[in-house]
Amino acid sequence: PIPSPPPPNFLWPPPQPLPQNSRIFSECPRTRLSTRDRSSDTWKILVNSFSNIRELLLSVALGQVLSLLICGIGLTSKYLSEDFHANTPVFQSFLNYILLFLVYTTTLAVRQGEENLLAILKRRWWKYMILGIVDIEANYLVVKAYQYTTLTSVQLLDCFVIPVVILLSWFFLLVRYKAVHFIGIVVCILGMGCMAGADVLVGRQQGAGENKLIGDLLVLGGATLYGISNVCEEYIVRNLSRVEFLGMIGLFCSFFSGIQLAIMEHKELLKVPWDWQIGLLYVGFSACMFGLYSFMPVVIKKTSATAVNLSLLTADLYTLFCGLFLFHYKFSGLYLLSFFTILVGLVLYSSTSTYVAQDPRVYKQFRNPSGPVVDLPTTGQLEPSVTYTSLGQEAEEEPHVRVA
Repeated sequence: PIPSPPPPNFLWPPPQPLPQNSRIFSECPRTRLSTRDRSSDTWKILVNSFSNIRELLLSVALGQVLSLLICGIGLTSKYLSEDFHANTPVFQSFLNYILLFLVYTTTLAVRQGEENLLAILKRRWWKYMILGIVDIEANYLVVKAYQYTTLTSVQLLDCFVIPVVILLSWFFLLVRYKAVHFIGIVVCILGMGCMAGADVLVGRQQGAGENKLIGDLLVLGGATLYGISNVCEEYIVRNLSRVEFLGMIGLFCSFFSGIQLAIMEHKELLKVPWDWQIGLLYVGFSACMFGLYSFMPVVIKKTSATAVNLSLLTADLYTLFCGLFLFHYKFSGLYLLSFFTILVGLVLYSSTSTYVAQDPRVYKQFRNPSGPVVDLPTTGQLEPSVTYTSLGQEAEEEPHVRVA
């Protein structure tokens, strides 16, 4: 009889087993390649770990630079108000806005094309006008609150800016947070509460405390406006430019702040006993304020508006530590505990990056049925990676937009 043919994929004759000491086993190139890959992967992991740690420390350090600038603002304001009886918060802000106008608005004025000052004003002047008014009144309300409520209330209620920034970032910037971010935020707020408790225990000057409800409402209103301003600033510096933001703030805030100064503080300004010391304090305040406004967009673009506001919680502690030597404040170990608690919360928050939840309507804006694949530029790490496609009926002819 004729034997039937072997089934498909059947090896005939059957392969002979190779001895275990064969050179094929001992010198398999695939095995050697795998070993090199493992070494390369280990090195990449180490490099990425060091890079992540460096970025983490850099983010925390940048936030502390902003806190030190606010510390300088607070010290100069305290000297002006208490030692020289110069209560001119609007005038102090007006000096900062004039500096922004001279540096950044003039920079926009000499530019050409779409980044020129007139071109920007034609497209979105009313948006910057509203943002300028928000920024002016945020500063004014918080400073005004010190006349009605206590220092502890201002410190605690000023933290209201953090949930405002989180909610606005969630709904308008589509930022999504992880559990570790909320843990870090709670730890930072606990550290702030610890500092306020230390103020009460050591009997630190608490302020007038008259009409406390009015003062508390002013702080909440100022914190809300601060949150709106910071989220708008993050959007502008990520999508437009830092110079445009500062230039338009300098233009509109100088105008409206000058009007507010002429109406509300012209009498107080005439009462200031001008001399070289007061002039030097005004110069120091303006330099710190100008540095804060100029440097904050850089830090916000590097981190986020939420991270910046968490970093600024340590500003009161820096002012306190300076006050131990300058104003002979009483010291408490709770201040150190508060400082390190806030730093731990900052490290927790910065240890993991947030991600942007892409709006399903994005594909409508970037849809290009007759064009090639479009890779959208990103401003930071977005996770998870999402791919949006057009809604054509034939899949093989369907151009798509990749969002990395």
